[in-house]
Amino acid sequence: MVRRTRSQEKVLTVLKGLSKPISAQDLYVEMRQDGNTTGLATVYRALDALKLEGAVQMRTLPSGEALYSLPQEDRHHLTCLQCGNTIAIDQCPVHDLEKQLHKAHEFKIFYHTLEFFGLCPRCQGSLSTTEASVS
Repeated sequence: MVRRTRSQEKVLTVLKGLSKPISAQDLYVEMRQDGNTTGLATVYRALDALKLEGAVQMRTLPSGEALYSLPQEDRHHLTCLQCGNTIAIDQCPVHDLEKQLHKAHEFKIFYHTLEFFGLCPRCQGSLSTTEASVS
């Protein structure tokens, strides 16, 4: 059994009540609105410790912002570099690879992410329009 601090337990409690990933800053605001006096630095430390034990997963957006959530099934996304829109994809081509890596390297894998970056159809259209007007 892992021993957690009160701050870590509070962070987990808030994450359990959320339906989507959240940034550390937004998590801090959410906790403050609930009357919790935990500081922002403590929220970051709690998230870091929870991430290292596999109780929280982190996804980094193209902007560099990290989003945190409880571990769920592995997540895979198509992310537009222009507008930031993200589309979840259900297929996972790497589950077998994950098992092979675990076996070959005795590496304890908590979760994995797979993300493809490019332009969504809307941004491709606006890019074509912009290129046409420059010509």
